Parts: sequence; structure tokens; C-alpha cells
Amino acid sequence: MPAPYTGRFAPSPTGPLHAGSLVAALASWLDARRHGGRWLVRIEDVDTPRCIAGADREILRQLAACGLQPDEPPVWQSARGGLYQAALDRLVAAGQAYPCACSRKEIEQALAAQGRPRRRGEEAPYPGTCRQGLRGRAARAWRLRVPDGTVHWTDRRLGPQQQDVAREVGDFVLRRADGLWAYQLAVVVDDADQAITHVVRGEDLADNTARQLVLQRALGLPHPAWLHTPLVRGADGEKLSKQNGAQPLDLADPLRALTDAAGMLGLHARGGSLADALRAWTAEWPFLQSTGD
Repeated sequence: MPAPYTGRFAPSPTGPLHAGSLVAALASWLDARRHGGRWLVRIEDVDTPRCIAGADREILRQLAACGLQPDEPPVWQSARGGLYQAALDRLVAAGQAYPCACSRKEIEQALAAQGRPRRRGEEAPYPGTCRQGLRGRAARAWRLRVPDGTVHWTDRRLGPQQQDVAREVGDFVLRRADGLWAYQLAVVVDDADQAITHVVRGEDLADNTARQLVLQRALGLPHPAWLHTPLVRGADGEKLSKQNGAQPLDLADPLRALTDAAGMLGLHARGGSLADALRAWTAEWPFLQSTGD
């Protein structure tokens, strides 16, 4: 018997919600409501240098103004380091994680020497320099030992997906050189701990999915079903984000902001109250087929 539906919205408190992040929030809320499930909010604040004081509370205020209330009190990743450490310890004990002494510059130099220079905008795949040991150097980070082979999975909107993580990404970081927990480890541990069965998030995060599947398998954790939503783009065609100056939501009229977000999801404009619109969009929500990899 499948586990009861549990979904989540997991914003980073690097600033208030903008139009793009509201699309993901609304989609995840609607998916949970359409499936009769729970909807949780998790504040992903492990990358502390990028976090802005008070942004977490502002995000929660914005969600409440839009009628998007979580079914349990929110949790903050910054309070969950013990869970991440326990997961890393398990991986180390099983020989699936190892220390790495490489700097970013050294990784790029190693790739260039192998005839694999990084193209602009691409992530540099780790060349495996420290896989066989540190050779007397001091450890900086911890990495997952990624197995060979292509990872296949199915997105509920995008369809069949695949990635050769070992070739395209390499052994990815679990704990950073600055001591902070990496996103991939934190999100996988949190999704399992919170019994998340369905992840609904922006399409820009789709390329993280294969890494998370690899890590879930290494830890013996179940994986959720994924649905990646369309992105809101600026006038320059780039994804709307806090980094490129996206403006905070204007919530003087929450229904108008939600209607714009609903339109990005292929839903129709609705009259009446905010609650009426949310009920109508829940009934109209088209993504009912939940598929795994």
C-alpha cells in the first residue's frame, strides 16, 4: 500500500518570494490538496552566507497572505545538522563517501589536463582526484562515491529523463570546504525524515534529481515522485530569480498574484474570493498521474 501523500515547499531565505517562487509554491500546494495529502513548508537555510535575516518570516507571511498554510509547523534546515552528520557517517562507514582536498581551481586544472575543460555556465564534473586517498593533503570537503551508469527517472510533467551522473557530475559534495552542508545531502535527508512522497518544484531544479536518486539509493531511502513546474522568465529570457533582481511579490491583491501564478500552470482565471479560486484550481489541477523512475 503506498504511503500517504506528503508534499512540501522548500524555499531558501535569500529574499522574499517573487513571481517565480509563487508558481512552485502554488503548484506544490495544489498537488497536495488535489491528492488529499499533507503540505509542509521547510526553510532551506543551510547556505547561511546567502541567507538574509528575516527573509524566512517574510516568506511565511507571504504564503499565509496567499492562503497557502502548511499542515504542520515549518522546519528549518539549520536546526537539523545532526541528521545530516548521521547520514554522512553512514556513507563513510560503508565506503560510499570520502574526504577531498581539492580546491575549485585545482579541479578545473585537472579537467583541462584531461582534455575536459569546463564550458561557460557548466558545472565542472569532479575528475576523481581524491578517490584513492588524500596523498598527505588536508581534507577540505566530503564527496559521494558515485557509481557508474545512467540514472533513469520519470517526471510527471516532463516525461522520461536520464543522466549519467558519474560522467556529467562526478563524485559530488556532501559537506563543503567551509563546513556547511551541501544542498543535495540536506534535501535527501529531510525528504526522507519528513516522509515526503511527492516533490513539486521549479524546472530549474530538475537536473538535481538524478544526484538525489543516487544518494537516496546509497542511503537506502525511498524516493518521491517528481513534478517540475514551468519557469517564470524575465524580459531577457533568463529565469526570474532573486539573483537577477526579481521583485518581491506585490501582495496588495493576493488573488491577482495567485492568478498570474495559476496561469503559468495552465489554470484558468477565477472570480470570487481567494478561497473560491484555490478550491477551483484544486479541482482543475491536471497532474494526477504519479509515476516513479
